[in-house]
Amino acid sequence: MLDTLSREEVDAQLAGSPEARAALIREGAEGGVAEAQAVYGQMLLDRGEASTALIWFVKAAAQHNVIALNMVGRCYDLGWGTAPDKRRAAECYRVAATRGLDWAMYNYATLLALGDGVAQDRAAALAWLEKAADMDNAKAMNFVGSFAEDGWACERDLARAAAFYARAAAGGDFRGCFNHARMLTNEGRIDEALTWLRRAGATATPAFVDKAAAWCESSPLGVTGAAAVREGARC
Repeated sequence: MLDTLSREEVDAQLAGSPEARAALIREGAEGGVAEAQAVYGQMLLDRGEASTALIWFVKAAAQHNVIALNMVGRCYDLGWGTAPDKRRAAECYRVAATRGLDWAMYNYATLLALGDGVAQDRAAALAWLEKAADMDNAKAMNFVGSFAEDGWACERDLARAAAFYARAAAGGDFRGCFNHARMLTNEGRIDEALTWLRRAGATATPAFVDKAAAWCESSPLGVTGAAAVREGARC
């Protein structure tokens, strides 16, 4: 049926009810369309059907879909629908990264930085993170900031760290928001810092909210900073 629909008809069905969209995507996946297979895999993953999702990601990756290949890596990295295999995850990320996917660059860099599934190589990790940051990946920007702040594979450069944290925050990364707030606090720009702490809390995981609040309580921000983070989380 899918191949008999016009572009306008496909767009209309995609703009319809969630059930209509899901039916069209599944039909495309079963018909061998790699992009639909990748999206269908994500739908299944979101529904908690990780093992079936992995099957569809593999099908799409076999057709050279880089998003699906990155997701195969995620499944092996985090044990979604399969036993964890960091080495295999790293190889999936590496191939997808070399094909230009920024999220694969970030994921591969993370394993390289930690020496998880591959030999630790922080210089290579930083190079991949910088490439992803140049593609406006906010998480990669934050990680570049961490490298600069800690002096990993580069000279310690707090000005560079602050600049990358600010970019990551503007891009919506909650860790970037928090790190930007830390830097603003160090400069005495408390009101600005509180604003970014609220933004961090709005999208952060509960565990990160607790960690950020604990940092605030031991910083010049005190309970006011902790309250800002938790206020953001409640919004």
